[in-house]
Amino acid sequence: MSYTVAIKSIEKITHDVKQFTYEKPDGYSFTPGQATEVAINKDKWTDEKRPFTFTSLNEDPNLQFTIKIYEDHDGVTDQIGKLKVGDEFIIDDPWGTIEYKGPGVFLAGGAGVTPFIAILRQLYKNEELKGNKLIFSNKTAKDVILRGEFERMLNEDFISVLSNEKGTDQDIFLDGFIDKDFLKEQITDFGQPFYVCGPPKFIENMMEYLKELGAEPDSLVFEE
Repeated sequence: MSYTVAIKSIEKITHDVKQFTYEKPDGYSFTPGQATEVAINKDKWTDEKRPFTFTSLNEDPNLQFTIKIYEDHDGVTDQIGKLKVGDEFIIDDPWGTIEYKGPGVFLAGGAGVTPFIAILRQLYKNEELKGNKLIFSNKTAKDVILRGEFERMLNEDFISVLSNEKGTDQDIFLDGFIDKDFLKEQITDFGQPFYVCGPPKFIENMMEYLKELGAEPDSLVFEE
């Protein structure tokens, strides 16, 4: 089933990420980590559907997406970046992507953090965040989505990793990307659940490293 919903507010989160808050249809519900197919309710774009994860909580009065805008592509996110308050999304029913299976380590690359936002917000609200860690990889400090919120929720269990610059004292600089040695340094228990999301190569590498370090395949939760 499809729903046409108006955008109520737009907030710029980073230089290329925007947060869209929009109407919630009556009776619409989802679980943290779920996504839906989204189209823009404008000529030539209604059939161009893309998956986006909800970053609001189910009990919130409105729905929310946090979306990275690619202005160099003449595509859906470029068009989304041009939307204004009052413009409309067309959304479908929610479907499952990443499901929380208990305290563990969240490994995110860039905009791949978005499926984790609602999960971590719900755990924080329920005072059940203890035992979870977020390792968040980005190119530069300006790319880190919701840094302040993650620091507030997770304290020392939020680890920001940068690959292209040294950033701030709160960032760990790697000359390259997260590798097996880094994971071994940061994680002591490979028997816990691992949640992985990011670009395809990031997911592939993390899954390979985690398995080599002893993680059980059943404990690995990733976006398919």
